Amino acid sequence: MSHGIDHSRFASPFTWRYGSDEMRVIWSEVHKRQLWRRLWVALAEAQSVAGIVTPGQVAELVAHVHDVDIARAEAIEAEIQHDLMAEVRTYAEQCPTGGGIIHLGATSADIEDNADVLRIRESLVLVVSRLERVLRQFASQIDQFADLSAIAFTHIQPAEPTTVGYRFALYAQDLLDDRTSLRLLIEGLRGKGLKGAVGTRASYDEVLRGTSMSPQRLEDHVMSSVGLRPYAITGQVYPRRQDYTVLCALAGVAATLAKFAFDLRLLQSPVIGEWHEGFGRHQVGSSAMPFKRNPIQSEKISSLSRLVAAMVQPAWENAANSLLERTLDDSANRRETLPVAFLACDEMLVVVSRILDRITVNEVRVGHNLQQYGVFSATERVLMAAVRAGADRQVVHEHLRDLSMQAWAAMSAGQDNPLPDLVMSSGFLDPFVPRADRPALMQAGGHTGDAPERARELANRIRQELSQ
Repeated sequence: MSHGIDHSRFASPFTWRYGSDEMRVIWSEVHKRQLWRRLWVALAEAQSVAGIVTPGQVAELVAHVHDVDIARAEAIEAEIQHDLMAEVRTYAEQCPTGGGIIHLGATSADIEDNADVLRIRESLVLVVSRLERVLRQFASQIDQFADLSAIAFTHIQPAEPTTVGYRFALYAQDLLDDRTSLRLLIEGLRGKGLKGAVGTRASYDEVLRGTSMSPQRLEDHVMSSVGLRPYAITGQVYPRRQDYTVLCALAGVAATLAKFAFDLRLLQSPVIGEWHEGFGRHQVGSSAMPFKRNPIQSEKISSLSRLVAAMVQPAWENAANSLLERTLDDSANRRETLPVAFLACDEMLVVVSRILDRITVNEVRVGHNLQQYGVFSATERVLMAAVRAGADRQVVHEHLRDLSMQAWAAMSAGQDNPLPDLVMSSGFLDPFVPRADRPALMQAGGHTGDAPERARELANRIRQELSQ
């Protein structure tokens, strides 16, 4: 599939393979330039109120706000080596009356930075909407499997029982926290405003001299028009710490999805075999091994999540090393880090949603693994019963540990797990735990505490918060 891409030249996989068309539009060159033009129109409208721009000039700018001509702008940029001024001249050529007042009093960052924050906000809104769909899917999985007991793992070793729904709740809780962080981030986003070359508004003070409008009123008018709050204090650009905060939040989402994906990869391994991604009827797992059912969707998430995490470092460098009022050494990497981080998160959320639509929980394997390994954790119930009957906790613990090590040795030799029989025949336990009570104590499936109830409570909280 060509996707309209010239594949005889390098093309980023994010231009066609990863991410949605909606996210690609937000970070497209056309949309960026349309936002620039929208800001120039807002600036001209404010200056018209001040009486230094005519309504006819504003109307002409409005009429051509969507007429972005990339080819013409690139031709001009090749000559003047400045992308924003190339767009100014392209726009001015389309507006013979109003072209001469475009960008009046502004510096490049007054336009570019505000446009970038508008794109960041649009992208965050899209990410949150995808995240909320995934949360609803997790809530459904929690409800469906809240009571299904399964062996839990610590240190990637069989531990005590949990439930499948409770395990789903681990991911959902983190994702719910991610949603909270992103929504707070959206509310707190701020643009540069209109503050000129070093943040003093000196240029606007000159432009507005003799009018009744102050630079503050001009900024208020423009920022209200585009629906964006400005920072009170900036240098030439808005503080790059905001980009760092944005990328940290996206890296947080990536971390949550990466944990789910990695766990799914472990659980899909035939050695455990409890969870499985959907696998198409004609899907090929390997070019060499026809039997393979590789967890490629989860592996994609693992891969993309690392990339998002890596984007945090240059954002930190940009924030820390924006010397004095500004340097330009952030510009080139921001063209990559911001769109790629958003596109990667977009893709991961779409893929997780697809996985949750088709995920299979193999209850037979869940039960088999619980039966095979759950009896080890059931020794805790025996321990507590013995202590309640007056036994020394440390002595009983050592006895049960010895029986468990015998059982592990037998299983390592290919034998069935002998631990239930070893516990049943233990004479040491006779004074404390009647043999008739031991079979019930060794049933690990019910040893899940209040996990099912708390998992369901989280699913209900997810639905309540999403409905608000």
